[in-house]
Amino acid sequence: MSEDGLVTMASMFSVKETLDRLEMNLKAKEITVFARIDHAAGAASVAMPLRPTELLIFGNPKAGTPLMQSNQTIGIDLPLKILVWQDAGGKVWLTYSDPSWLAQRHGLDPGTEASVTAVATVLENLAKAASR
Repeated sequence: MSEDGLVTMASMFSVKETLDRLEMNLKAKEITVFARIDHAAGAASVAMPLRPTELLIFGNPKAGTPLMQSNQTIGIDLPLKILVWQDAGGKVWLTYSDPSWLAQRHGLDPGTEASVTAVATVLENLAKAASR
């Protein structure tokens, strides 16, 4: 578990390509993609600069519902999100909330540990596949 609740890893691809790869992998696993938000395009629409920054919102009721049955407040952090962004040096990063941190934040029952671990494994594998 990360101290700040975020997991960040470098991507070898552009922001767009990383998100495209992630979206393709989610769809292949039949995980619903709810939205893709281009924060840089939003900033440009109000004449403000922002390096490439995109957010993908996705989820699966089979994974999320048991967590919400334990404590519905985790619904504020579900569906899951992955942010892909470019830093000032041009390096691309992929960031998501650590499921173990979310479980602790919301005081989930110990009985949800297997579900939390499964979600963490899926997120890690998706992030690695999209960024490497």
